[in-house]
Amino acid sequence: MQDNYQQKTLGILGGGQLGRMVIQSAISYNIDIHILDPDANAPCKHICQAFTQGKLTDYDTVYQFGQNCDIITIEIENVNTDALEQLAKEGKKVFPQPHIIKLIQDKREQKQFYKEQGIPTADFILTDNKEAVLANADFLPAVNKLGKEGYDGRGVQVVRTAADLDKAFEAPSLMEKLVDFDKEIAVIVSRNEQGELDAFPPVECAFHPTANLVEFLFAPAQISDAISEEAIQVAKEVITKLDMIGILAVEMFVTKEGEILVNEVAPRPHNSGHHTIEANFTSQFEQHLRAVMGMPLGNSELRMPAAMVNLLGEDGFTGDALVEGMDEAMQEKGVYIHLYGKKITKPFRKMGHVTILEENVEALKAKALKVKEIIKIKA
Repeated sequence: MQDNYQQKTLGILGGGQLGRMVIQSAISYNIDIHILDPDANAPCKHICQAFTQGKLTDYDTVYQFGQNCDIITIEIENVNTDALEQLAKEGKKVFPQPHIIKLIQDKREQKQFYKEQGIPTADFILTDNKEAVLANADFLPAVNKLGKEGYDGRGVQVVRTAADLDKAFEAPSLMEKLVDFDKEIAVIVSRNEQGELDAFPPVECAFHPTANLVEFLFAPAQISDAISEEAIQVAKEVITKLDMIGILAVEMFVTKEGEILVNEVAPRPHNSGHHTIEANFTSQFEQHLRAVMGMPLGNSELRMPAAMVNLLGEDGFTGDALVEGMDEAMQEKGVYIHLYGKKITKPFRKMGHVTILEENVEALKAKALKVKEIIKIKA
């Protein structure tokens, strides 16, 4: 049988760094990629086969874009799902499926799905406005999350005491019990149309104290084999119960008691899988490509321990990006720099990442800290 993946055009909604890294994988298979993005200078612009500038949330724009593609996927959730549903009805393959994107776009619905499906997650209360949050002051400490439009740490407020209630959102949101966790981990799972299922080993995330973005990532996570196995099973359960095709990043808490709670999911390649380009036999970007194109899934085992450092724009700098310290970092063994092609830097903007490979976990952590101090992105 002839596997004619090269005859199929893949359309991606979103032309940022995630799409860029998917294209880098697609090049190896001669697969044409079309990109839709609102930014005329999106990171994908010069490396895709066709680029359309347009709004991802506009029905007509998304619908027209999809006409010239065989398969359509996303690198960001904030897209017009009605247009994708229509394209799917007309015979286009849309992965992840539009109704799943719609569910995940709303954190309230996402949490209710976990509850209904018996997937372990923190206790929560749905709140329609600020008044409803104030009325549930006895639920504190909690995290107040906007139902829709929250992204990369925006739309999330920690409400520890009554004094913090002023921060509550006026829009439909939810209050989630603040989890006293031991670690934050993530498992990336993938599933293709043939029903093949695969999970990457769990990774450990360390967040930036103010930007609420992943600052460091360590693979494998420093957890017991039992917790690792359980985390993988939970992630597989989520993608299976969603009946989703594609790649799904499942972010979880490991509590002090060793319990696993699902925090949130992302139905696309994710920041917690960037290290896989060098550290795993198959990267998350290639796995995403394989899953949506109907190819056999790749082996996602770890080749060796890895760390990933996000390169964020330095606080206080906005303008044309200047990267400092690259030459020094490049001289280190096992250091791989990935810049995202973004011309303008802003405080805490994701401008790139660095993957570090090192057999010894202590040496790995030391090298990751060193690289973080060496490379700075200013203007």
